Amino acid sequence: MLISTFFGPQSRTRRRYALATALTAVVYAGAAPAAADGAAPATQAADTGARPTVVLVHGAFADASSWNGVAERLQSRGYTVVAPANPLRGLAGDAAGTADVLKRITGPVVLVGHGYGGAVISGAAAGNPQVKALVYISALMPDKGEALGPLSSRFPGGELGTALRRTPVRNADGTRGTDLYVQDARFHDIVAADRPRVSAAVMASSQRPISASVFEDRATAAAWRTIPSWALVATRDKVIAPQLERFQAARAHSHTIEVNSSHVAMVSRPAVVTALVLAAAGDTPAGHRPLASTGTRTLVLAGTGCAAGLAVFLGGGLVASARRRHGF
Repeated sequence: MLISTFFGPQSRTRRRYALATALTAVVYAGAAPAAADGAAPATQAADTGARPTVVLVHGAFADASSWNGVAERLQSRGYTVVAPANPLRGLAGDAAGTADVLKRITGPVVLVGHGYGGAVISGAAAGNPQVKALVYISALMPDKGEALGPLSSRFPGGELGTALRRTPVRNADGTRGTDLYVQDARFHDIVAADRPRVSAAVMASSQRPISASVFEDRATAAAWRTIPSWALVATRDKVIAPQLERFQAARAHSHTIEVNSSHVAMVSRPAVVTALVLAAAGDTPAGHRPLASTGTRTLVLAGTGCAAGLAVFLGGGLVASARRRHGF
C-alpha cells in the first residue's frame, strides 16, 4: 500500500540496493527455521530455465507506485516487473483483471500481493500453470468461500474499521455505493507508523478508495492450496491483525517471516520484501538454504536488533564507506 517517494540516481543506488538485498537474503538463508509440525514443505518456486516475471499487485487505498522501492531493486537484478492497477471495485472483477494481465505474460510468474491484493492474487492465479509462487505481504489470504469482512475481524488487533471515512458514490450501473478512505488524521498511526509523518501525510493525500462492498465478497478460489507460497507477517500492522496474518500463513503452509513493520512493509522495508520475493523466485546465494516452510514457527526479523536489519544497515555502511573512498 502507498507511495514510495525517495529515488536516488540509478548509477548510485544500484550497488546499494544489490548489496543490501544480497546481505538480507544471506541472513534469511542461513537462519531459516525448520518446518512446522504437520506442514508439508513447499517446493522451490522457480523453474531452472527462464527467470520468472514478477507481478506486484497493490492493496486498498494505494496504487502501483507503492511497489516502487521493490520494483527498482528487482529490476536492478535483471527481473522483468509488472505492477498493474488494481481497480479496488470488487474481488471477482479485480481478480479477473489481474488474471488477464497474467495471461499476457510469457513464461513463469512470481505473483505478489499486498493487503487486499493478497485476496486478489489468490483468485487470479487459480488454474494458471505459469504462476510458480505466490508472495503475500501483510495480506489477506482467504480460503474458498470466505468473505473478507468476517476474515478481517477473526482476530483482535486490526484497527482499520475505526479509522475509515465513508463516502457515498454512484456506481457505473447507476446504483448507489460507498467508497472507503482512511481518515487523514489516523493514517500515520494505522497504516504507516514506521514512516515519517510527512511521508505518511503525502500517502494519505493520494490514497485511492476501495468499495465497501469488497468486504462482503467471498473468495471463489484459493490458489495457495496448490501453488507454493511465501508470507510476510508485519508485527506492527494495525490494518490486518498480525495474529490473522500468522493464522493464514500457517493454514497455507507458507514460507513465513516476521518483520517489525507497519502495514506498508514494501515501503518501509523494501530490501526485506525484495529478498523474500527473490527467495520465492529461487534466487538465493549459492551454498545457502532457501527459506523453510515454517507454518506457525516463523523467522522473526525484529528492527534494530534483528539480523536482517543489521545486514541492511551494514550494507548501507559499506556503500557509504566506498563512496568516501571512490566518490560514487
